[in-house]
Amino acid sequence: MTRRMAGAPPLTVGIDVGGTNIRASVVDGEGEVLDTVQAPTPHSARALEDALERSVRELCRRHPIGAVGLAVAGFITADRTTVRFAPHLPWHDAPVAERLTERLGLPVILEHDANSAMWAEYRFGAAAGGHNVVLVAIGTGIGAALLIDGQLYRGTHGVAPELGHLQVVPDGRACPCGKRGCWERYCSGTALADTAIEMLATDPVRSVLAKDVYRDPGSLTGRRVAGAAQDGDPLATLVMADFARWLGLGLAFVGDIFDPDLVVIAGGVSSSASLFLDEAREHYAKSITGAGHRPLARIRTTQLGEAAGMIGAAELARATLVGADGGRARVARSTR
Repeated sequence: MTRRMAGAPPLTVGIDVGGTNIRASVVDGEGEVLDTVQAPTPHSARALEDALERSVRELCRRHPIGAVGLAVAGFITADRTTVRFAPHLPWHDAPVAERLTERLGLPVILEHDANSAMWAEYRFGAAAGGHNVVLVAIGTGIGAALLIDGQLYRGTHGVAPELGHLQVVPDGRACPCGKRGCWERYCSGTALADTAIEMLATDPVRSVLAKDVYRDPGSLTGRRVAGAAQDGDPLATLVMADFARWLGLGLAFVGDIFDPDLVVIAGGVSSSASLFLDEAREHYAKSITGAGHRPLARIRTTQLGEAAGMIGAAELARATLVGADGGRARVARSTR
């Protein structure tokens, strides 16, 4: 059982609700992860909420928990109570926060996973001190978040910003969103594999990676491409250069629209930043409107890594415990 000093910010739980696993962490007021539990993600709404309840109750037995925040990859209503749609989860127009609050006897809030990661980086990581910040989370696709004047921007209906679905190539690669030519189809982990296959179709390159593609194209992954590039594979090196170009061009679009002072690159692909980030910065600097005659955003990689979503959700949940007078609400502990 965690002992808390008098006056210390309450402990909260942040949960990364992924399509494969749910990870729940106890986070303190300094953004430190104190304890974590993990479980597979069930495929029905009721079973998923049961699993979330079990995870929180397990953590409540070891720590005095004040509130719970869920980081969800999907469309969340502006009041952060309902999941409108989540492509990899069984929730559709589901009042998840209300249902879990009733089950747990604790305040529960929802947040888009990219917004959660942004808030964590702003409070404790790479975006600290930023004013207008864009977070670009590059994994299977692209997730994004905006911080404007130090506040998360969610849009009128709570679904902004979908930067990954900016169309950069008219009639380009098909995207699961239903459009063609979306930025994430050229700048993501999935895109790395697609680009390798397309390059080999037009200009065969002798390399170990090329042999893998010819043998079994379906086995190729972005992680495999990045690993091969790290080893100096010719095909993988070309693919990473193409990825860097698209990242720089996309960031130039973002810079033209939002004029941020800082960009944070997060997501699984960010772990390979040494292979592409310097080149992406060059493309960004050349492609932005007014190149050479305006300040450029700093571009950094995440400091908090895969824990950012949980830390941010927990920190946003902690805000629900702050009273109007600036004092802390009493920490509740579920005993049900």
